[in-house]
Amino acid sequence: MQTMSEDYGRMEKAILFLEQNYHRQPELREVAESIHLSEFHFQRLFRRWAGISPKRFIQYMTLEHAKRLLDASRSVLDAAYDAGLSSPGRLHDLFVNIEAMTPGEYKSQGAGLPIGYGFHATPFGECLLAVTERGICGLGFVDAGGRAAVLGEYQSRWPLATWEENPRLTQPYIRRIFGGASSNGDRPITLHLQGTNFQIKVWEALLKIPMGAVVSYEDLAIRVCSPRATRAVGSAVGKNPIAFLIPCHRVIRKAGGIGGYHGGVTRKKAMLIWEAARAQN
Repeated sequence: MQTMSEDYGRMEKAILFLEQNYHRQPELREVAESIHLSEFHFQRLFRRWAGISPKRFIQYMTLEHAKRLLDASRSVLDAAYDAGLSSPGRLHDLFVNIEAMTPGEYKSQGAGLPIGYGFHATPFGECLLAVTERGICGLGFVDAGGRAAVLGEYQSRWPLATWEENPRLTQPYIRRIFGGASSNGDRPITLHLQGTNFQIKVWEALLKIPMGAVVSYEDLAIRVCSPRATRAVGSAVGKNPIAFLIPCHRVIRKAGGIGGYHGGVTRKKAMLIWEAARAQN
């Protein structure tokens, strides 16, 4: 049986093929052949992963769709920000609390702090999830460098902490974030964040972007502080330590371009399309 991560590996290749060829509207057979599947198996895989048809998927990939989504999202974001809350339609009705490190804890670089971590399959490939007794402190995706590279990256953020692999500890969080195993009666997910006051302010603003919506870097800067702070806001977005759950993938360029993403631009596109399909449904 295929795992979610294996599904994503094939979907990533399909996305790259579609990205390079969508202007000529390739037939389903061509896309299936590009990832060495029959049309039947590709169609089934596509719907299982994306929840939409390949044709609709191509529509979501266009620059024009991104521009329309930006325009439509502004009114949604106004309501979400004015209420001071995330939209009720946030992914799986999760609600998230942020618990930032104190200045003393920040200075100590996590000295003596126990951190449990695990590697888990997700709809966007394998990820590392790290937690402290106060909440999630890291979520990042495994790329070409393998598990050691992503683990090393997060260990460098908390260099004096005590790291222990404990997937039983982290698995329940994965089910809530990606599997929909939550309800309005669940306790909020707490994030244990290490960052400057400005970075945390930007990450708090990202949490208010509803699933299926996007915001430009410029609009996010206006929400956080000033339109002149676009570059600083973009830097803070890029340093987000908790991928997907703090949805930095929902920030795109004002002209409709996808922009960069620490986990790879293809993964960012996959997240946006995956969420768009679920928001529409």
